[in-house]
Amino acid sequence: MSFRTPLMDTLGLDHPIIQAPMAGGGDTPALVAAVSQAGGMGFFGGAYLSPDQIIESGRAIRSSTNRRFGVNLFAPQPVSEPPTAPHRAVDRVAPFFAELGLETPSPPVLAADPFEDRLAAALESGVSAFSFTLGLLPDFAVQAIKAKGMTLIGTATTVDEAVALERSGVDAIVAQGGEAGGHRGTFLGDLNAGVVGTMALVPQVLDAVSIPVIASGGIMDGRGIAAALVLGADAVQMGTAFLTCGEAGVPDAYKAAIFAATESRTRVTRAFSGRPARGIVNRFMETVEAGASGDDILAFPLQNTLTRPMRTAAGKQGKADYLSLWAGQGVRLARRLSAPDLMSALVAETDAALARVAAR
Repeated sequence: MSFRTPLMDTLGLDHPIIQAPMAGGGDTPALVAAVSQAGGMGFFGGAYLSPDQIIESGRAIRSSTNRRFGVNLFAPQPVSEPPTAPHRAVDRVAPFFAELGLETPSPPVLAADPFEDRLAAALESGVSAFSFTLGLLPDFAVQAIKAKGMTLIGTATTVDEAVALERSGVDAIVAQGGEAGGHRGTFLGDLNAGVVGTMALVPQVLDAVSIPVIASGGIMDGRGIAAALVLGADAVQMGTAFLTCGEAGVPDAYKAAIFAATESRTRVTRAFSGRPARGIVNRFMETVEAGASGDDILAFPLQNTLTRPMRTAAGKQGKADYLSLWAGQGVRLARRLSAPDLMSALVAETDAALARVAAR
């Protein structure tokens, strides 16, 4: 690809394609390494990994590629007030546990935030870039990351968030449009309001900040990449497109659900984790959300802790109705390809789309 942007030079990319971090197992070392080796940049999500697992993931990726790759963590979260009636959330999910042969869960207990331990591991994991979502990093973390020479990338769902991130010292911003799968990065204002579409969000963020912007949300092929570049983005971040690659670590039932879904069958939900996240509608989502109020769904990360055993068992049993099927609105464009083949297709499609624009 002849198209070059400043961020591509900073990150050492041949192509303006970043594989989104997908905490929870989708972004295996094999997937991350394959994307980086093909000239993009792979990221692995460390938000649910132990410090030792973060170090081991970095080691495994480095054993497969000498290209650059990145890690992603959740920003430290404010301490939530303990729920007054946690049994209500337990009662809502208990029937699904029983259907999977699991014992009724106990009300989850809020554990200490392990951010600092994960940060220390990430700094020693061999990554070249550090991205984060769900908030701002504390100053000590920004300074530690910069001292390591890593490129620091934050996530914004609104212009105000992008401005706050630039002021905090990040090197680039992921502008996460409402079409994106997975957790919303919203951290200022109403958590349910950060669903501005990618095509609307990217140019407004570009006008408000002076650092590179990475477009994310609903981008599945070279046409979407070309559109983001024409808008002024330095690169794109793609998650759902890579979930159906052979190297991705999600269960086969998850991949099958993506191929069976349509753009109208994804929805933002709190049912699985307690934070708004976009996924494919299934029976668990519909049942838990129906008429829910108050402690019927716990705040993040308590709800996430509550539902984790169910999701783990469902993955092993191949039952998609119990899984958090995070996916963006571009699901109809999903493909059965290896990561290298998908990267080749994306590059060829982007070149063709840009050539069509230039010829008009």
